[in-house]
Amino acid sequence: MSLIEDLQWRHAVKAYDSSKKVSEQDLNTILEAARLAPTSSGLQPFRVIVVENQELKEKMVQGALNPEVMRDSSHVLVFAAWDSYSNEKIDKVYDHHTDVRDLPRGRFSSYTDKIKEMYGVQTPEEHFAHTARQTYIALGLAMAQAAELKIDSTPAEGFSNEVVDEILNLKELGLKSVSLLYLGYRDAANDWLSTMKKVRVPMEEFIIKK
Repeated sequence: MSLIEDLQWRHAVKAYDSSKKVSEQDLNTILEAARLAPTSSGLQPFRVIVVENQELKEKMVQGALNPEVMRDSSHVLVFAAWDSYSNEKIDKVYDHHTDVRDLPRGRFSSYTDKIKEMYGVQTPEEHFAHTARQTYIALGLAMAQAAELKIDSTPAEGFSNEVVDEILNLKELGLKSVSLLYLGYRDAANDWLSTMKKVRVPMEEFIIKK
């Protein structure tokens, strides 16, 4: 199938079959799609936390707008962004870039000096607003990859960030949760959306040409 056909097939599943689990191989393929997502300055200022443990999911259900979806999904992917930028974080990323490319460390210092200066005058709140936006690119690619594998998914912002951050100890990692992605296989008998037509704004309204 083409990407367009995969995207036409997928929808935000409203009920999962808790007896069906995503294989480790398929999960890793979805995670690799997220890992390969482009990010501003190549900093990858976020991480993806994979929650499969049912006890953890039961704790995270607190504050979730769709608790049964979270509870019955095979896996919950938590997209969590850096809480702020720092010179040390930027240097670590670019040291990795140069090491992988067999280049001397500091090869990109003229560029990293510029972004350090740019972020240096911003507040932590401005930093997080920027890092959080980066996660959505990876979220989209993860959903597209899941659709190609015919694995159902549901993106979610309707949850308590405070609860998730505390349960997963994200503060200690310098991270804050941004969104969730539930993965699994639909319970067709109870997924009320599965029989409905996909609805989007018509192309002629969606696209504005100048």
